[in-house]
Amino acid sequence: MKRSCAGPLLSRRATLLAGGALFAWAHMPRFAYAAAGRDPRLIVIILRGALDGLATVGPIGDPDYAALHGKLALSLSGPHPALPLDSFFALNPAMPNFARLYGAKQAAVVHAAATGYRDRSHFDGQDVLESGYPGPGHVATGWLNRALASLPAGERIARQNGLAVGFTTPLVIRGAAPVLGWAPASAQEPDDDLASRVLDLYRHRDPALAQMLEEGMTAEKMATDDGMNGAMMKPKANFGGARGMALAARGAARLIAQDDGPRVAALEFDGWDTHVAEGGATGRLATLLAGLDDAFVEFEQGLGAHWKDTAIVAVTEFGRTVHINGTIGTDHGTGTVVLLAGGAIKGGRVIADWPGLKPSQLYEARDLNPTVDVRGVLKGLLADQWGLSSAALADQIFPDSSGVKPLRDLLA
Repeated sequence: MKRSCAGPLLSRRATLLAGGALFAWAHMPRFAYAAAGRDPRLIVIILRGALDGLATVGPIGDPDYAALHGKLALSLSGPHPALPLDSFFALNPAMPNFARLYGAKQAAVVHAAATGYRDRSHFDGQDVLESGYPGPGHVATGWLNRALASLPAGERIARQNGLAVGFTTPLVIRGAAPVLGWAPASAQEPDDDLASRVLDLYRHRDPALAQMLEEGMTAEKMATDDGMNGAMMKPKANFGGARGMALAARGAARLIAQDDGPRVAALEFDGWDTHVAEGGATGRLATLLAGLDDAFVEFEQGLGAHWKDTAIVAVTEFGRTVHINGTIGTDHGTGTVVLLAGGAIKGGRVIADWPGLKPSQLYEARDLNPTVDVRGVLKGLLADQWGLSSAALADQIFPDSSGVKPLRDLLA
């Protein structure tokens, strides 16, 4: 389910090129190489609609799991067996690449996680997840942009810079720090001659705008120069389909891999609101998970040598009910999973303070009870990847969150 919100808040004049979906704002600064040979990247993927964590990473060792989650429960036996992660948890079989990364200690799972929000509205839940505030209603800036703005110039990176992938800028990366926006074209692609004439016009009338247009065109070329033509890069909806996720990740990886490209990126993938015909090891949810799995591979391959310094975190606004509803789906819940991947991740583990699934252990007798605050996971990544202080994390990036401690030791 897509958030209903205003368009992107632009700190520079936005440009649209001949009806295409490419837009760029802010001058793209060049980065200094990080000290000690590190050149860290952080990629945030927002899964819009609320992910069923119990059908993504199943607690097969919990004696109450199979009966509660019914047809959606994962199993190590049968025609579509789950992929064991340890003696207690197993991964949906639609994610073999994530399982491979997990085995290589480059992927991890945080289970029974949620933000501090508890009212089960997609709109408010997404606002809380992306704004970083303890409650809804704060839709001007996101925690990832505020993190960028908090980085001292000349330390780790030369200047702050981010990448927003999508047809609108995700709230999580809106704010004062400059951001490059990119999306695969959703309309008729301008030919090279038309693009050149538009550029020439603006060079004479508005050189600053011409510079932004040229940088945006360069970004589009870098994102698609492996033969993905305009027709291939035109998803009919936002990045919710399996193919759309992979294509968005492929283009983003090409931009992030550049030596003078962005080091921080935000993507949003729609379609995770599985009220009807969700499926477990197969079906609608499995198709979505396969698309996310492909996106992880696109980043792994596209980032090349930079993969070793990359951390990817996939988060959603809340989980889903432990019981199946009357349409073989699940309704809005609470606890879910956070998925981590990348060469920088200290992987090969499921991080969980498992709450149990007995009736007395469920949240409001219906949901997986969260024992980990998502903000703690995000704080830990920002602290370990960028060296941000606890004070900055608690006051500026995630306001009024001093009681939520960073979950440390997430990076190798």
